[in-house]
Amino acid sequence: MFAKKSTNAINIISGISVFGISVGTAALILVLSVFNGFEDLLTGLFSSFNPDVKVLPAEGKIFEINPEEMASLNSLKGIEYMSSTLEEVAFFEYKGSQDFGILKGVDQHFDEVTGIDSTIREGQYLLKDGERVMAVLGVVMRNNLSINVDDDFSMMSVYMGKRGKVSALGDPFKKRFVAPVGTFVIQQDFDSRYVLTDLDFVRDLLEYETEISSLEIKLKPEADGLAVINSIKNILGPRVMVKDRYQQDEAFLKLMNVEKWVAFAIVLLMLALILFNMIGALWMIVMDKKKDIAILKSMGAVNSTIRNIFINEGLLLAFLGIFIGFALAILLYLIQKYLGIVPIPAGFVVDAYPISMRMVDFVVVGSTVVVFCFLASIPPAMRASRVSALIRID
Repeated sequence: MFAKKSTNAINIISGISVFGISVGTAALILVLSVFNGFEDLLTGLFSSFNPDVKVLPAEGKIFEINPEEMASLNSLKGIEYMSSTLEEVAFFEYKGSQDFGILKGVDQHFDEVTGIDSTIREGQYLLKDGERVMAVLGVVMRNNLSINVDDDFSMMSVYMGKRGKVSALGDPFKKRFVAPVGTFVIQQDFDSRYVLTDLDFVRDLLEYETEISSLEIKLKPEADGLAVINSIKNILGPRVMVKDRYQQDEAFLKLMNVEKWVAFAIVLLMLALILFNMIGALWMIVMDKKKDIAILKSMGAVNSTIRNIFINEGLLLAFLGIFIGFALAILLYLIQKYLGIVPIPAGFVVDAYPISMRMVDFVVVGSTVVVFCFLASIPPAMRASRVSALIRID
């Protein structure tokens, strides 16, 4: 690979090939790392609203858990906290501003299960103070309703459709008042829809007694999640479905995963185009080394020996490019992680593109580049093996 060539142009083209492989390898690693960073960021944001395990009704919107079942759940060793919740679509009004959203009633353990209190941007996380019922809204809902959480005298109206039949002259909505005292910032889907308030308040609006929409559970750090989920299913039976953290946002995470590998495929196509430089460089080396090939064949080298020489040279170029590419990717990763040289437009939860490296990405990228370089080495290697042992040497 480093042998002297008859013309300096071959060395330059070989260097360009290694440079191209390095850039392509670094680009593949960085593309995957950026998607990993977004995945970690959004998963962390979701964990501020979604629990480790969520129990939902298998049919309908609500279900009930009797005291015996609740006692059995409390006895499970892997469970740290549980929170009962009840949610329904509602209509909100504040000083003339109106909007639809989801009213979610939660109990006193909800912040311990999800960590929602860590996402409060303004005001405070407080759902009830004595007889006064309060609400915490997503920041988009707060903006749509033009709410001032520092105004202690203005209340937000909550309208909920009445259950059962309503006479033609009757009011089809139940109206209650809550005091908006805080806003949270998690993710667009949550920020634009949810209003959190006291569980008993929502039960009163919906005319329920003990019904819930979900039971949200925080696991202990050392708990076996799958074992706990199976235990919950055994206790509550087929009337419920139990979802882990991934299953709660399965559609979103699957979409992100598809986008990640589509981006990987696009960069891989760029690398495939770059490899034409390597094919050209190896082809020129074959032309340059015809005399050497003829001498080797005269000394007894067979076609497979010659072919393997050039395939190995292609792989050496690949490994050199991969090594440089990995080093370049790690350098850029450290610069982005600690200096944030590529910013995100204002309004997002972070100022710079998040990035996270995983060892499996290095294995996938390295293996892929080696395979591509191996395939690119085959045509020049086959051409070299066909060089005749009888060649005029001046």
